[in-house]
Amino acid sequence: MMNGLARAAVRFRPASFVGSFVALLLASTVITACGLLLQTGVTAHLAPVRYANAPVVVAADPSAKISVRHGESRETESTPLPERARVEAALADRLAALPGVAAALPDLAFPVQAAVPGAPVLTAHGFASIGLTAPGPQPGAGGGLLAEGRAPGVGEVVLDAATARTAHLAVGDRVTLTAPTGSGSYRVAGLADPRVGTTGAWFTDAVAGQLSGHPGRIDAIAVQVRPGASVKEVAAQVRQAVGGQAQVFTGDGRATVEQPLLLQAKVMLTALGGSFGGIATMTAVFVVMGTIALATNQRAREFALLRAIGATPRQIRRTIATEAMLIAPLAGLLGILPGLGLAHWWFGQMVSRGAVPAGLSLSVGPIPMLAATGSGLLAALLAGYLGARRPAKLRPSQALGESAVERARPGWIRTTVGLLALVGGCVLAGVTTGQSGADAANTALGVVMCFLLAMALLGPLVAWLATTVLGLPLRTRPAGAAGSLAADTSRANARRLASAITPIVMVTAFCGTLLVMGSSIAHVSAEQVRGGMVADQIVASAGPGLPVDAAARAAKVPGVADAVGVLHTGAVLRSGDTLNTATVLGVSGDPSKVLDLGVRDGSLSGLAGGTDTVAVDASVADTMKVKVGDRLPLQLGDGTPVRPTVVAVYQRGLGLGALVLPRAALAGHVGTGYDSQVLVHDAPGADRAAVAAALARLGDGAPLTVTDAAGYAAASDRDQELNTWANTVMAGVLGGFAAVAAANTLVMTVLDRRREVGLLRLSGTTRRQVRGMFRWEALLVATTGLLLGGAIAWVTLVPVARGLTDSAPYVSPALVLPVAAGVVLLALAATALPGRALLREKPLTASAGRR
Repeated sequence: MMNGLARAAVRFRPASFVGSFVALLLASTVITACGLLLQTGVTAHLAPVRYANAPVVVAADPSAKISVRHGESRETESTPLPERARVEAALADRLAALPGVAAALPDLAFPVQAAVPGAPVLTAHGFASIGLTAPGPQPGAGGGLLAEGRAPGVGEVVLDAATARTAHLAVGDRVTLTAPTGSGSYRVAGLADPRVGTTGAWFTDAVAGQLSGHPGRIDAIAVQVRPGASVKEVAAQVRQAVGGQAQVFTGDGRATVEQPLLLQAKVMLTALGGSFGGIATMTAVFVVMGTIALATNQRAREFALLRAIGATPRQIRRTIATEAMLIAPLAGLLGILPGLGLAHWWFGQMVSRGAVPAGLSLSVGPIPMLAATGSGLLAALLAGYLGARRPAKLRPSQALGESAVERARPGWIRTTVGLLALVGGCVLAGVTTGQSGADAANTALGVVMCFLLAMALLGPLVAWLATTVLGLPLRTRPAGAAGSLAADTSRANARRLASAITPIVMVTAFCGTLLVMGSSIAHVSAEQVRGGMVADQIVASAGPGLPVDAAARAAKVPGVADAVGVLHTGAVLRSGDTLNTATVLGVSGDPSKVLDLGVRDGSLSGLAGGTDTVAVDASVADTMKVKVGDRLPLQLGDGTPVRPTVVAVYQRGLGLGALVLPRAALAGHVGTGYDSQVLVHDAPGADRAAVAAALARLGDGAPLTVTDAAGYAAASDRDQELNTWANTVMAGVLGGFAAVAAANTLVMTVLDRRREVGLLRLSGTTRRQVRGMFRWEALLVATTGLLLGGAIAWVTLVPVARGLTDSAPYVSPALVLPVAAGVVLLALAATALPGRALLREKPLTASAGRR
């Protein structure tokens, strides 16, 4: 019988279930999207392209690893290295001598720029690898892959035919190429056959090593197997031969060597889908439970009537469960399609911004979809069961009377758990004050969730206090009868008001935390760049970068007092049981001439002329517990461990770099040895325009850009775009979901007031006064939600901002005003539209509760 009642209720009273259906559908959408990103991060793989004809590839470990003890066991924690790690070139000769190996081709790649108008940036290699991408095995440096000419010698280069045609070059011509170690003129010895399938330049192996900036070391060794030999057996031979010097990759694992970004993308997608997906899932379940609990409470009179005619508590609970089983799976399935669309859009945006390799595709599987549908169903069942506890336990003789009166106070269990959540949020916020960097940011959403849980559980008490305080102005003469009516009805129905306030708090807290966190980082970073960049001229390349001798050449330009080359890279620091990547500046001289880093202790002059020194940002120094004179243990970008001496501690690391090392200490440990910029300090009285024009001619035909400190700051702001975009998307997903849930809840609460509106109309209240009452109530709900959500966001952000930026949160009016206006408009629209629908009903019909 109860199953029939549930089916009849869904069939003949669908309006009672629309709000729950919308909440379940949106929850399925968000969980599906986050689950697909997580699944992609776990299963992401690419087919090898460059190494497609090399079944076995030998390369260095692309990750930094530490061993961490967990109880009685030890686990390995890892993080992708900021730069490509390399292996010894001599290892290729040892591998070539193995029984099953046909050839072991040393592979090295680095960008070079031709000083020819219209010529693209070329990828340079050693000539031994020219046959690597050609179809079929190509042992050795076969000249059969040359369309014209011969193999290069010292001072010569082989170009691909397409580039040669574009640059109007032929065999025997000379071309100027800019490599990381400098510019030089080279004779074109030959043109590569189109079968090579790549745009590039090939030098002798020795010359390629010198030009790349790390002679004697290569990116990888491509091992080709003899006919009839087993790839598995050859891989085992190679693995035994290399020992711990390198790793052996086969199958799709070879693509990790080709695309270092793949490993970073896997980590990012896994973190995004896991951590943010977990928060999004908790939020979705939270909203679903709140919406279904509200819908169940609104039907208290219906359940009371069933109790009055003899329905048992078990039958009431079974009815609720059956209704959930009817709507939850359908809503979950319908939410999968928009979830797929959201995931594809999100993933495509990351690809277009260079955070994910272009060849990677979104992994679509059934597990995220089942998780989305199942979590929605479980949330619906639990919310329905909890919401039905009170009407199911009432005695049949008291049921109808109790259902007509709002419960005076929340139960002691709810109050206790709410207070515990409030205390937990305060404790987490306190813990965050002792954290720095990414740890503080990761804790922030946990703080928000604790406070939101407290708000949901203590909502009636909070709503009663809010209506008591904020209702005072509504009882004044300017607000009129509508304002007084809104204040009285809101205070008398605090539980209903709490259901409307909670989603507004969610919108404000989520959007405020994520957006203000991003704006605070961007604001402080920009301020540090503007204050720290004291160079008069900044020279940069429109191509891959500036050669290592660019700073020395710039220093010889008339009117230049000092020129410092800057190389941007990264390093890995261990803090406790975690590995964190820090930004690094490599400088070719004394940076104090062109950078004001805000030195707190020590002197930057100690960086000039050495290779075993480092300057450290204050936040890193505090985290690593080092001071001037101490040794700082770290791993350079390619994983090489070093322990340089700290010579200075400074305070502008967020905008300019967490570590500053001598450029010589980084040579050979970066992907490409190009300088990012050359910072120039003009001599007193120098003509800035003349100096800039002379600096622009240093490129030997390659395009250079010369800007000032303001231009550098603008470029630094663009570097923050990816992080800002990521925060904005997360705020949009969570805030948008919460906003729709807020509108959904407000509509449900207004439509549940048919009898109240009908009685008001019968007692003489005009339509205008009822509409005014709804408007004042909407403003009361919006104001309360904004204040509470803003307070939660601020309590969360203060310690996080201190940890990340060492300053208070930066609240931009451009962010706050749109959020506040959006919340107010949302509340007004979500109450005005259903309110007008109620006013179209006849008062007698509405007050009697007939539809």
